[in-house]
Amino acid sequence: MPTVTKIGPYRFYFYSSDANEPSHIHVQRERFTAKFWLSPIRLQRSKGFRDHDLIKIQKLIEENKEIFQEKWNEYFSA
Repeated sequence: MPTVTKIGPYRFYFYSSDANEPSHIHVQRERFTAKFWLSPIRLQRSKGFRDHDLIKIQKLIEENKEIFQEKWNEYFSA
């Protein structure tokens, strides 16, 4: 599970087995997880996060979308 970055309490990562899916990012804080598609940015699934957390996470993803997409492309193009 390559970690792309950590922002505050959130760890952003993807799984090495994700190559056959559209680009996305996983998010974890403690035991809570979520998965967001990157284009367009939208929640795919969430476990444990409250709505206000998901709104905050989505804003972080919007602010860092280019980095996440770049890291996705670098990892899965290798």
